[in-house]
Amino acid sequence: MSRPVRRGVPRLRHWIWPAVAAVAAATLTWSAPAGADSDRSGLPEAIDTVLGDPLMAGGAASVVVADAESGDILYRHLPTGRLMPASNTKLATSAAALDVLGPGHRFTTDVLTTGTRHGRVLAGDLYLRGTGDPTLLAADYDRLAAQVAASGVRRVTGRLVADDTRFDSERLGRSWAADDESAYYSAQISALSVAPDTDYDTGTVIVEAAPGAAAGDKPRITLTPRTGYVDLDVTATTVPPGGADTLTVERRHGTNTVTVSGTVPVGGAVTKEWVSVWEPTGYAAAVFRDALTAHGVQVAGPTRLGRATPGEARGIASHESMPLRDLLIPFVKLSNNMHAEILVKAMGYGTARRGTWSAGLAAVGGYLKRAGVDTGTLRQVDGSGLSRMNNFPADQLARLLVSVRSEPWYADWYRSLPVACDPDRFVGGTLRSRMCGTPAALNARGKTGSLTGASALSGYVTDAGGRELVYSVVLNNYLASSVKSLEDALVVTLARSDAERAVAVRPGAARGAERDGDLECSWRKPALC
Repeated sequence: MSRPVRRGVPRLRHWIWPAVAAVAAATLTWSAPAGADSDRSGLPEAIDTVLGDPLMAGGAASVVVADAESGDILYRHLPTGRLMPASNTKLATSAAALDVLGPGHRFTTDVLTTGTRHGRVLAGDLYLRGTGDPTLLAADYDRLAAQVAASGVRRVTGRLVADDTRFDSERLGRSWAADDESAYYSAQISALSVAPDTDYDTGTVIVEAAPGAAAGDKPRITLTPRTGYVDLDVTATTVPPGGADTLTVERRHGTNTVTVSGTVPVGGAVTKEWVSVWEPTGYAAAVFRDALTAHGVQVAGPTRLGRATPGEARGIASHESMPLRDLLIPFVKLSNNMHAEILVKAMGYGTARRGTWSAGLAAVGGYLKRAGVDTGTLRQVDGSGLSRMNNFPADQLARLLVSVRSEPWYADWYRSLPVACDPDRFVGGTLRSRMCGTPAALNARGKTGSLTGASALSGYVTDAGGRELVYSVVLNNYLASSVKSLEDALVVTLARSDAERAVAVRPGAARGAERDGDLECSWRKPALC
């Protein structure tokens, strides 16, 4: 393939700003490209060489590199090209959330009543009111139930009312794919929900299917949390040792019936799937009702969803989430879509008293303008980047990355970004197995993004001369299964460079080892990245 036309710009050229799946090290080659003069190769030439790799043949790339301190542009390639950023959208959402809600923001969940106490009997309704906490576990609902029991209540004559009215009833984002409905990374959004584990994938259940003891037995199924809100339809069969493992777990459209089908061999591995529920408010109410029963509190009436708690209601029990500065760790490190959308709606409520996507996205846009981002050049329709209608150019992502460095909450935001090759899931996140054995390892931080035909990586890296750089790489319309090795090569090229020279690090030839790049690696459970 012939060398592409040079699209770089001279070092220290300025912008006029109004405000300041996983790839291992084996996929990178360390020698300079054949014929390249490693002593005289500049950064623009080196990056052009990386982008000229056949992986991107026929694709579109928007790439910007800048000095993090001064904002001087060091390289740009189609900087204003509006491409799908995938989960790089979360850079805008997370920064805006810190600015609008504040690093110390906590979500509260309360149990209240307007009823009258008669000894151990509460005559009236019991209200469970949520404000969007995406980290509520079954254990937290259990503690709320324990507080109700500790107050002396043993019987409620009225209903259990689940108040999710802090947010609207629109459950799914704009243009989210219908075939992702049961996938946990596309769970429904509510102000009141349940997460099954400390990854905090709210609105989902974990379904584990273990092979039966003998051929012909049904697999043994376990739900986390244990709840009758989800029905199981198990048609799967255990087959003799060495047989095919074809188990699939999926929720039927519009229901909470989870089907487990296929075959699993005796002695085979346990299949573990995270599955979204239909109507997460009802899920939360069911888990809470079970917890009340376990603590000896009986609610005589039925469960009612979506009714607001009267203003005169008195509190009985309360739970607070971790502060937003800490919530950002599972949110950004693991690229949690539901956290992003909940924060958008929380921003909408905080700024306009409307917990809607439109109000929340207006709040995000307002912050971006204050940060010097030209919002007229981009489109954001959700908080997570799951929608294929989002369009961001790399120059605006880079502007944001430079601007946030002057924010009082920047240290919290920077801490939330995944760190290349750090094996701890809550440090390395979606970069924990990438760029290992290179100068970018434990150096580069960035937000990943992956959808079919769209990949992005934007963040910070320190070069060989000690200079901190901002980079934004947004790639679209490629046909390769993954272009993560190209992103890694570009960032490692930056890490190896200094102000005087740079040598291109090409993506390696072992592309068969790359993981499918259609989804964020953290969206594949158990996480493989």
